[in-house]
Amino acid sequence: MQSRQAPIEPSWTILTTLQWTTGYFKSHSIDSPRLTAEILLAHVLGVERIDLYLRYDQPLSADEREGFKSLIKRRINREPVAYITGEKEFFGLGFHVSKEVLIPRPETEFLVEKALDWIPAAGPKGEPAKRIIDLGTGSGAVIVALAVHRPGHLFFASDSSPAALKLAQKNAARHGAGGILFFACDWLAALNRFKGGFDMILSNP
Repeated sequence: MQSRQAPIEPSWTILTTLQWTTGYFKSHSIDSPRLTAEILLAHVLGVERIDLYLRYDQPLSADEREGFKSLIKRRINREPVAYITGEKEFFGLGFHVSKEVLIPRPETEFLVEKALDWIPAAGPKGEPAKRIIDLGTGSGAVIVALAVHRPGHLFFASDSSPAALKLAQKNAARHGAGGILFFACDWLAALNRFKGGFDMILSNP
């Protein structure tokens, strides 16, 4: 009498994992199910999203599957993707994010665009450096984006949260945005004696 063969488990390649996860997210009304699956799987594997399709037939290890399952559960519980991965793109730049800060929103890029229209490019024969401050800077997305695209000006950023300031400083260093003065402050309360004023005050609370 022949012994019964054990059922063959499905091969969990990158492609089949993405297909299954997309359907699972759809059944739970998760926004952008395919994109979400790609972002989370790329994060677990430590690769870019394009690499998922270059290596679509690569099987996942047991540890990779378990790690991915834990991220799926967090997203099903409605935790934002940016908090899960600790990363959010803003104005073409990658920013570290955590639960100590709000996630930079796409519409906030409009604020940066308008500010850049007003801030001149600094140069040896250009206009005097402008003084720009970002109140409630959070992750530092706005002020860092401005400092990256308009170097040579004087940038300031405040936040009442020391944890947020630490993260903002980390993001500034990540993009080589030197010259930003970060300080803990409840809006402009610590600047009552500040002389010289600002040419631009920005805030996206």
